[in-house]
Amino acid sequence: MHKAFSFVLLLLMVPRFDAQRAVDPDSEQGRILSLENAWNQAVQQKDATALKILLGPELVYVDFDGKLMDKTEYLASVQAQSLLHPGRIMNETMKVYLFDAVAVVNGVYREDGAKNGKPYVLRERFTDTWIRRSGSWMCVASQSTLATQ
Repeated sequence: MHKAFSFVLLLLMVPRFDAQRAVDPDSEQGRILSLENAWNQAVQQKDATALKILLGPELVYVDFDGKLMDKTEYLASVQAQSLLHPGRIMNETMKVYLFDAVAVVNGVYREDGAKNGKPYVLRERFTDTWIRRSGSWMCVASQSTLATQ
């Protein structure tokens, strides 16, 4: 757990892409954007411990193919995909909408890697809902849709 927490903290300090540079990294928006990037890295590395920190216990996750998962199912899907090897997951655009202790992030991300030994590229539009509990942000809902190139 300590290793995953350190990993998430390290990712919070990584510079963001150009689309996010206008956001103060010490602001609530900056923190949430950093958490979004940390989520990508955790999925890429299949790091369930880091994901457990980022995702709320009541997570509702809708994948691009329409599959509905709770937190346990989502974590299992990330770890079980032995034939899926994401090479890189990166956000192209993100915008944070803050409502007190709730934040909604809308954006586009790109994922590439190998599936069943063959290269793949996905580009998805997503909406994530984050809540602040005891001073920490956690994602409680996520939905993605395939986006055109």
